[in-house]
Formats: sequence, structure tokens, C-alpha cells
Amino acid sequence: MTSLNEETIRNKLVKCGQEHLLAFYGDLDAHEKSALLEDIDGIDFDLMSRLYARAQHGSHDMQQEGTCDISPLRGVDSTAMPAPQKEKMRALGLKELSEGRMAALTMAGGQGTRLGHTGPKGTYDIGLPSHKSLFEIQSDGLKRISAEAGRPVLWYIMTSHINHSETESFFREHGYFGYGKENIIFFRQEKIPALDRSGRLLLEDKHTVLKSPNGNGGMFSSLKKAGGFDHMKKCGIKYLFVCGIDNCLVKMADPLFLGFKVSGGYRAVAKSFLKRTADEKAGVLCMKNGHPCVIEYTEIPEDLAALKNEDGEWTYGDTNVLNYIFDTDLAEELAGEGLDYHVAVKKLKYLDTDTGKNAEIPDGYKFELFLFDAFSKIDRLGILRIERTEEFSPVKNKTGIDSAESARVMYMNMYGDGSRDCMEEIK
Repeated sequence: MTSLNEETIRNKLVKCGQEHLLAFYGDLDAHEKSALLEDIDGIDFDLMSRLYARAQHGSHDMQQEGTCDISPLRGVDSTAMPAPQKEKMRALGLKELSEGRMAALTMAGGQGTRLGHTGPKGTYDIGLPSHKSLFEIQSDGLKRISAEAGRPVLWYIMTSHINHSETESFFREHGYFGYGKENIIFFRQEKIPALDRSGRLLLEDKHTVLKSPNGNGGMFSSLKKAGGFDHMKKCGIKYLFVCGIDNCLVKMADPLFLGFKVSGGYRAVAKSFLKRTADEKAGVLCMKNGHPCVIEYTEIPEDLAALKNEDGEWTYGDTNVLNYIFDTDLAEELAGEGLDYHVAVKKLKYLDTDTGKNAEIPDGYKFELFLFDAFSKIDRLGILRIERTEEFSPVKNKTGIDSAESARVMYMNMYGDGSRDCMEEIK
């Protein structure tokens, strides 16, 4: 029996003009009724109302860039760094790792649909002779640094509601890649309802409200909800290394990156590489109204995109790589304060409450949080510029640019065929 009262939920929906969500309530069994009432009870209707108003007036995205105070934010080039300085910085990071102060977090909520792969993207085989998946490639990276540090680096993996069970099963089936079940923590990314053009919430089926993942910026609140920050405090973790599952060349829990952060006294740091062309399709790190920011390539004015400094480098040339380290107390603050949602117009498939049939609209509203919006909450952001060919090879397409083909070639150039174990199992 449900602990929620149907009448209470129905009254709430009537006040919000969303009573259609109970259109099929009489058709449901007791378990389905309970699931639907709990689903509805968990919705922040005030937030949805505000998001709908924002959607009606244009998205949250930066559309008035010309009215903002934009200035450069230049990265420190690790490739030009003197060897003694670089080694000292790396040693500092390795010491912090040896004392168990940094955890790694991989955002892995996506599916491999664009790659022609059914299942979580992290289970995708990029075609190495060893047939290692993206998950195993990142596990190998953590094994290497754990061996140097003399202890395992805790690994948090953010899944989604659609791939959580399959991801956990994949790790079980592969013996957690020898990394140790106790060193890996899975948690789900939160979801937020979608809306149609009239502001109505939709049903996915008769007992489920249609929702979508709340964007990579939802990492902070999702981690908090899962008890991640409490767990980190118990383990003495002060820093959180963050990356996506896409990049097969990411240096997991990179000690140089951590040393750069600690030595610079930054609360957060980001990696970058210099864009190749003025109009390269990549977000650019800069300052906006006195705070760090990422401007998408579609939003930066052409004259700024083409501007060069006295060294002949792009003035606005440090691109966003989706590889960061945050102080854990900052990450927890961001989970509490929250980030602003961005609005996206997307095709939505739903269950029509009038006809009881599956339907589709081409222009519904979805809402996402962007991780890089966290930068606007801090005064200083350290940027470590890397060599693209050594650390960045995203797997987004099956062929061509940023594909499994290109990633395979770049990975083998760096690490060989991937057929040998990089170290013994983590103890």
C-alpha cells in the first residue's frame, strides 16, 4: 500500500494544472499506483514553472555576449614547462595521491547509440587488438597511477537510469578489471521532467512521468544525493578528479594536474589545449564579468575568435577539455547552491493522455545543467594546457573525426596495442 495519498497528489496537480498525469490512475495495479504517486511527489513544480517561463523567453544560454565583459583566461603550458618544475609539480601530486587525498570520477551515463553500439558507452570496444572497452582503458590508467602512489584511487562512476544495472553487470562479469570491487562506487545521475510547448508535463507510460538526465552539471547534486560527499569525508578525500568516458587518452588521476592545482592554491583547475583554427568547434575558457567561464564556439564573436596575442597564439584559444579537479568542499557547495538550467528544444516521445497511444512532438523542452557553469561560482580557475595528441581523443563517432578509428590509432601510438595488463590486480 502506498504511503502517499492519491487525493493529496491530485489536489497538488490541480493547482499546477497538471492533473492529466493521473489520467490512467484507475488502470494501474497497487505497485504502479505507488510508483506514479512517488514519482509525482518528487517533482519540484515551482522549479518546472520557472524553467517553462525561461524557455518561453529564450534559453539560459549566453545570447547577449556583446553586453558582457569578456577577457582572456590563459592556460599554463605544461609542454613548455621546465623539466625540474614539472617533476616537482608531479611529485607533489603523487604525494597527495599516496596519502589518499584524491578520488576519480567518470561521467558514464550515455549509451553508445551513435557508435552503432547497444549498451553503455563505457562498454564500447574501440577496436584494439586486446578488445578493451572504454571502461577497461580508464581502469588501466587508474592501475598505473595507483601502482605509483602505492594505494588504489577510489573511483566513482556516474551512470544513468537507463544504463546503471547494465554497467554494474559489465563490471561484475569482468571481475572489476582487477581494480577491486571495494574501490569502485557507482551512482545514478538525477533526472528532470520534460515539458511540451504549453508547459505540460508528459507521461512516458501510464505510471511514469517522462524525464531526461539533468546534464553533466547534475554530477554535484547526484553525488550528494548518493551520499558521495559523506563517503569522501570518511575516506579523507580532499580533491575530485573529473572526466568523461569518451576520452580514451585521459590521464586518470593525473599527479601533474593535481600538483598544478595544489601548488597554485586553486579550488578548481581545468585542462585545455590550444584550438587549431579560429572557428574550431570547441568551447573556449575565458573570463566573463570577472569570473571564469566557457563560451561555446557558436557564441563567441568572430573578432574575438580570430584575435591573436603578441606570441601569435589565439587570445581566446584555450579549449574546454572536460577534465577538471575540484576541491571536494567546493563540489559539495555547488551541490547545495545548484547551477542554472539551460533549455534545449528536443523531440519528445510520450504517452498521449487523451488517446492512450504513443505520440511524438518535435519541439518539446528538455533541461540540462552544464558542469562548466560551476566556474562562474569561483574567483580563480587554474588552466593547465596539455598536448592534444597525448591526452585527448574522444570517441563520439563510428568513423571520421573524433571516432573509434582515430581514437584507436592515437591510443596505440601512446600505449601500444593494449594487449598486456598494465599491472597486477589492485590489492
